[in-house]
Parts: sequence; C-alpha cells; structure tokens
Amino acid sequence: MGRIISIANQKGGVGKTTTAINLAASLAALEYNTLIVDADPQANSTSGIGLDPKAVENHIYGCLVNGSPAADAIVSTDIEYLSILPSHIDLVGAEVEMVSFENREEKMREALEPIRKQFDFIIIDCSPSLGLITINALTAADSVLIPVQCEYFAMEGLGKLLTTIKIIQSRLNTKLEIEGILLTMYDVRLRLSNQVVAEVRKHFKSIVFNTIIPRNVKLSEAPSFGQPAITHDADSKGAISYLNLAEEIMGKNGVKKK
Repeated sequence: MGRIISIANQKGGVGKTTTAINLAASLAALEYNTLIVDADPQANSTSGIGLDPKAVENHIYGCLVNGSPAADAIVSTDIEYLSILPSHIDLVGAEVEMVSFENREEKMREALEPIRKQFDFIIIDCSPSLGLITINALTAADSVLIPVQCEYFAMEGLGKLLTTIKIIQSRLNTKLEIEGILLTMYDVRLRLSNQVVAEVRKHFKSIVFNTIIPRNVKLSEAPSFGQPAITHDADSKGAISYLNLAEEIMGKNGVKKK
C-alpha cells in the first residue's frame, strides 16, 4: 500500500514543487514505484518532469470534478519507476465547482484509493493556498511534508498551516501525521540562513528533517530542461540532498533500501 505524502505550505516560493519533483525522482532512483500528483493549477510539476500541460488530455481536474479514473490519467516519465498524474489550468475553477459536491473534501482520496496499491510512494504537490484542493490533498494523505525556506519570514504562516492540519486531523483524517519540516534554500554563507535553521530546530525539534536543501544552480535550472536534478546533474549538491531526504524518509517509515 503506497504511502501518500502531501507537500504543503500556503506560502509561495518555499520549494514545494522542487521538493515534489526531486523527492519523487530520488525515490524512483532507489527503485521504488513513485507517483507525483500535481495538484497545483500552475502545473509546474507537470512541466518540470517534461510534459506539456496544455497537451495533456487526462489530468487531476477530471478525476476530482468528473470522477474520471486516476488510472486513465497517469503518465509514465522518462525515469524508470516514476509516473505522474498531471495538472491542468482547468484546476483553477475546480474549487468553485466542487463547493456543492457531497463529501467535497474526500474527492482526492476517492480518486487515489483505486491506484494506491500500484505505488510505493505517492507525492502530492499542493498549490500555495489552504483552499479546497489542498484540504483534499491533506485528507487523502498519510502525512504532510512542510518546506520552509531559510529566509527572514521563514515561520510566517506556519502557525496557520499547523492549525489547518490539526482541524483536518480532528475532522477529516485522523491518521494524518507530520512527515517533517524541510529547510530549503539554505545558503551556508549567510548568517540569516544559520539563524533560521537554529530557530526552526529550537521551535519544532524532532519533526525537522536532518537533511537541509541548499540553494543550488542545478536545482534551479533543471525544470527548464524538464528534468529533476538527479538526471540533470546527479553529482550536484541539490540532487545529493534530495537523495539524502528520500533515504531519511525511508528510515523514518521503516522502509528498507532495495
């Protein structure tokens, strides 16, 4: 049964999509069948893995709004063991369309349940909001991974996100856990980055991952080639950091390395 991890933070620019693509690709590189679910209307995970969102016929919007089978929308990538359930600009209107649906918070869970056994890991890339689609993603997930950038407003909005998670845990998904807080965009040269790391570790202690994702040119440029960092430049610091994160997540969940 695949473990479903939602990557969420209502702040934009914290590395959610970068983490979704590169964590999923790292798990696939370790020979675990992995699915990326692109639940963001911007479809950056879709394009970042090499697909043209405009050319995709079946996508997550159809699964959530029309009840189309997720199996019909899954696309294999050029990376062995890695597939994607792509997004589409139509997802922008999904929240409005779903408001009148019965059990509207459960649509993602209903879509993923039939295909869950096909994968070892399912990684959901959430949009930068706490709207209905993100609530769907958290309701469907076993855990949530929270990227936090090593910058001045690092913890801004974290309280609101954690409150939302508690509400979902109490009302919609009692099994939802916090997979961990991931520090991203770390620059060892900046005193501020080190201060943020210390502050986040002080407040959140053991739920902060040991792995820290650095600022890295290869991580930034890889999406323009439609690739994760591990295939763009496997020796880059960014690629190695996400591989370390994948192994840390496996260790936390008692998954043995193949």
